[in-house]
Amino acid sequence: MVAFLEKSMRSAGFHQIIDFLNRSHICYALTKKPEVCVSFIKQFWRSAEASTDDNGEVKINATIDEIFEQLALMGYHTDSDKLTFQKGAFSPQWRFLIHNILHCLSPKKTAWEQFSSNIAAAVICLATNRKFNFSRMIFKHMVSNISSPHKFLMYPRFIQICLDMQRHQLQQHTRIYPVPSLSMKVFNNMKRPTKGFSGQEVALFPTMLDVTEPSTSPSRITSSPSHSPAPSTSHSPEPSTQHSPNNTTAAASQPSPT
Repeated sequence: MVAFLEKSMRSAGFHQIIDFLNRSHICYALTKKPEVCVSFIKQFWRSAEASTDDNGEVKINATIDEIFEQLALMGYHTDSDKLTFQKGAFSPQWRFLIHNILHCLSPKKTAWEQFSSNIAAAVICLATNRKFNFSRMIFKHMVSNISSPHKFLMYPRFIQICLDMQRHQLQQHTRIYPVPSLSMKVFNNMKRPTKGFSGQEVALFPTMLDVTEPSTSPSRITSSPSHSPAPSTSHSPEPSTQHSPNNTTAAASQPSPT
């Protein structure tokens, strides 16, 4: 509701309090009347998440229609406002990008043709050279798996990296599983016509066509023996680890401003 703070014949006897409210610092909150777009509000609450920044401030982050606008530039078109998207509706190169992120970084274990708004935001930020905290995404899903009634072996590669860095003399185990890799046939699969694909090839963004050689610097995942000085706080995009003689801890890096 919006407050009625205008003087009229009917408001006789209330002019002093009306003047007071019009001068107050809450006047804007009482009287601002924007047009409310229901679909935007629904998208806000579907995707809203609370997070705490480096200064301890709690923020609410949400994703709304900008996702649809950016995905449209990638060749994805839909009349639905649902924040679940179909990988098959993209042209081959975009599909390959989404396919790799889904299979290598997402917490999914089923329905590989679909992806959420969180993965969509990651793809958009990656393609437009904007920051996206992949470590935070990975760590958040690990936290959710702890309280899930249906736990599964989420992110075994990343956990094993942390374990290897913490334990240099791990006992040999008989149940060792090789990590599967995407094979060359994935390219043929990406070229096949898929349901929902318009057939129109969509070029990659200019921000993705930089010919600069990729960095060859070592990973910034760090571990320190107990006798070494404590490592400084890192904002690297990889999961960070802290050493303890009796336990292993995986910690997410601080969320980026975006």
